[in-house]
Amino acid sequence: MRVHILCSLLCLGRRTLTGIITTSGGQWLDWSAHYRLYSRDRVDPEKCFDVIRQGVQDLLKPQAPLVVAIDDTIKPKRGVRIDGVGFRRDPLGPKFRVNLVLAQRFLQFSAAVPASDGSARLIPIDFLHAPGAKKPRKKADALALAQYKEEQKQANLNYRANQRIARLREVMDPGRELMLVVDGSYTNGAVIKKLPQRTTLIGRIRKDAVLSEMPKPTNKPGRRPSYGPERPTPEQIRGDDKIPWLQVRAYAAGKTHVFKVKVVKKVLWRKCGAKRQLQLIIIAPLGYRLRKNSRMLYRQPAYLICTDSQLDLQQLLQYYLWRWQIEVNFRDQKSLLGMGEAQVRTRASNRNLPAINVAAYSMLWLASLEANPSQKIENLLPPAKWRADLKHRERPTTSALLQSLRYDAWAGSLRPSSFYHFTDKDSRTAKSQKPTTNIASALFQTN
Repeated sequence: MRVHILCSLLCLGRRTLTGIITTSGGQWLDWSAHYRLYSRDRVDPEKCFDVIRQGVQDLLKPQAPLVVAIDDTIKPKRGVRIDGVGFRRDPLGPKFRVNLVLAQRFLQFSAAVPASDGSARLIPIDFLHAPGAKKPRKKADALALAQYKEEQKQANLNYRANQRIARLREVMDPGRELMLVVDGSYTNGAVIKKLPQRTTLIGRIRKDAVLSEMPKPTNKPGRRPSYGPERPTPEQIRGDDKIPWLQVRAYAAGKTHVFKVKVVKKVLWRKCGAKRQLQLIIIAPLGYRLRKNSRMLYRQPAYLICTDSQLDLQQLLQYYLWRWQIEVNFRDQKSLLGMGEAQVRTRASNRNLPAINVAAYSMLWLASLEANPSQKIENLLPPAKWRADLKHRERPTTSALLQSLRYDAWAGSLRPSSFYHFTDKDSRTAKSQKPTTNIASALFQTN
């Protein structure tokens, strides 16, 4: 297993199981044991992620919360017989048309390791293959249809997220607070109502969400109301001049910005129940320029709710801004590490092999943070002369870490071990010399 994890990082071609075996030098040996390792459930990705999660907690301060981002992603596939492949909504499709693609679906939990300047690096601590339920045939009996409906409930992403949240709360440090940062797909009553103890959720809601005030005490006989009068929608609150804007500094997009926010505390949302006091946070659009001296453009406003009505505003905003790192993780895992490229079909292989690939990605970043907590790039390979933009970069990228790992693993094999460079290399023929390549530059190029 250790050989597979290392070779999945060192592999230069496609990250298929064949490529991993070839990188380890086993292309001339029997390869069946490598495939049976995954198809017969001889690996347990949860144990790998438990070690990674403990390593992340060791990097945090004793009283610091564990900030975890939750999101799902798809991996396009062509084979319809691969386990878990089905038609999914294409997130890269245009907004005016819903496109469907054949793909697998995965659920990921990534924990934040904060830095001194307010930034953070998110490291995956859980990864789950989340296929949908297989629809029975048209002439299926009532028992098959009932079983299909039950499988649909268990295959729901909110149901699976609740299971993983409950397990994470059980195995983590009981004295540490768990902070969940999610997007709108997980900000609903199905997730919020089942949050464990000492767990806080920060997520996005719609701009037209219906919120209510706290019920006022009354002396009238009868049942006490659970909800007070309705409040204006988040969009109406954003345009209300009576509620002042507050300025909060937070780190995002490589530097510290000043955000304008509005806060409304102690509100109720019927989807979460009458016992959940929430606070509403409205973030004004942030201006930016595509290039120097161009006109100012603005992003869309954001509307957040937090299940802890007393959480500090600056911490709340910073925790949510860290959530974007999970999108960076998805991009790196697919483009640089080839997550989901393995050509396997069985259910166990499609569950275990992508998880081990993501675990290798987590171990790479965890080792980098443990060896170099300041995340300086002096010890990494220098970029090409024309990449002036990389010379002033303060933090390493996944590509730079992979090149450094390959240099540590292969540099010794490329150094000359004899005195062949003393020989006379003068050409005694009139033919032109063959073009030469530099294998070191080809292997250790920096992007």
